[in-house]
Amino acid sequence: MKRLVVNNIKRPFDADEREFIEEAKLKIKRAGLNSRDFFFRLHKRSIDARHRDSIMSVCSVLAETEANIQFSDERFKKYGISEAASDEISISKGDKRLSGRPVVVGLGPAGIFCALLLAENGYAPIVLERGSSVEKRTKAVEDFYRGGVLDVNTNIQFGAGGAGTFSDGKLVTRISDEKCAYVLRRLHEFGAPDEILYKAKPHIGTDILRDVVSNTAKRIEELGGEIRYNTRLEDIDGLCAKTESGDIDCGVIVLALGHSARDTYDMLLGRDFVIEPKPFSVGVRIEHLQSDIDKALFGKYAGHPMLGKGEYNLADTTGDRGVYTFCMCPGGEVVAAASEEGGVVVNGMSRFARDGKNANSAVAVSVKAEDFGGSVRGAIEFQRNIERAAFRAGGADYSVPVQTFGDFILGKAMTEPKRIMPTYMGGEKFKVAELGALLPRFITSELKRGITGFERRIEGFSATDAVLSGFETRTSAPLRIMRGEDMCAVGREGIYPCGEGAGYAGGITSAAVDGIKTAVAIMSKYAPIES
Repeated sequence: MKRLVVNNIKRPFDADEREFIEEAKLKIKRAGLNSRDFFFRLHKRSIDARHRDSIMSVCSVLAETEANIQFSDERFKKYGISEAASDEISISKGDKRLSGRPVVVGLGPAGIFCALLLAENGYAPIVLERGSSVEKRTKAVEDFYRGGVLDVNTNIQFGAGGAGTFSDGKLVTRISDEKCAYVLRRLHEFGAPDEILYKAKPHIGTDILRDVVSNTAKRIEELGGEIRYNTRLEDIDGLCAKTESGDIDCGVIVLALGHSARDTYDMLLGRDFVIEPKPFSVGVRIEHLQSDIDKALFGKYAGHPMLGKGEYNLADTTGDRGVYTFCMCPGGEVVAAASEEGGVVVNGMSRFARDGKNANSAVAVSVKAEDFGGSVRGAIEFQRNIERAAFRAGGADYSVPVQTFGDFILGKAMTEPKRIMPTYMGGEKFKVAELGALLPRFITSELKRGITGFERRIEGFSATDAVLSGFETRTSAPLRIMRGEDMCAVGREGIYPCGEGAGYAGGITSAAVDGIKTAVAIMSKYAPIES
């Protein structure tokens, strides 16, 4: 089948889907093709709200045909027509015999997709997940929110689905890779909503994503894979994975660790893996009323069901360091993302409906190697020191320190939130504190500059009653486990660093893509496990 995409069709935001398809048919005709030979459907749809009085939908339409047509870049480009990216994965299988079953460490997006492909192709992987299944993990998080003890192995960072399970479930990515379409298709197969296949900014929402993770895990097991929950990797000796439940002789080991596996990082450093620090970011979560964001972005059309909830992605690179928003959660809440005792970490989460009162986003500042001494352990300690300072400022009971932006600018802590209330732990556990005094001076000054500057893009962004929560320290892994062209760790044949925790991804989709690449690399070298 030939698949073409008719791009950049613009209509008013409330236009019917049929209008876009009719325009696509006209462009196909103008390109010299018979539109009757094609089946048309919406491919991608985004909102252009740069002019609030004239908000537009920008769509692309997929045109599929069994007819034998010759694609012409020059002729079709004139009419905005391109070939559609494939959503299939090319797999070739090697003939080298595995000495044991493949072992995938971590059941986040990278680990899930790596294990799924291996299981579907006869490699019977074993997955080691230090945390619990989705159902038990959700209960552990809820118990912690009710005042229980933090479980350092099962929490918002660790457990089935990884950190993304308790997030907005955003699938937007900056990478350009045909495998992204494959990821979306497979997520849809396992229960994600139809709209992720055509929205330009797809999201799943934590409530639906939990079911998607659970369904995918079940499929891995149905195909001969094995998932061992509550099993933390303690050491690696050659291709032997040492766990608290016993040793496993592995055919290969995939390290899909997630960005918060600090104890595992320390073990790998002790084993002389080649690991380098890389830049990361640190900042706060900022909360506004979602209605204020909608009004600022959509004006008189705010609240229109065709527009959904307003969302943004802001960046300021005019200073010495970049300041940017990250993981914006419309209608969401700020979550307690600690994974170590004595530290407070925040992140953001939304459900599919995005029906919460507040919008929240990280506002993060770039941290350079010289800020933490240029070492991997220095980078981790830099994050950890900020988390511990937040823990103490919140009262040492995992309450979050908060401050209105007006007080943050003045360097005071005197105003209790009123119009905009914190959502962390259900809005029950927060304490007003001077956040600027808890951060390195360069982060404090850049946050002030960046948030004030974002006012030019979104009216009300720097409102004095906007609420800041501290601190967002886990925007990405602060290191990279170095690997070669064969995707194996440098000097470690058969060990494959993978995903966000290894420093090769940044979000659900890109981590899943790296998991796919890792599985393809393994399969191209090794034969499937014999029954």
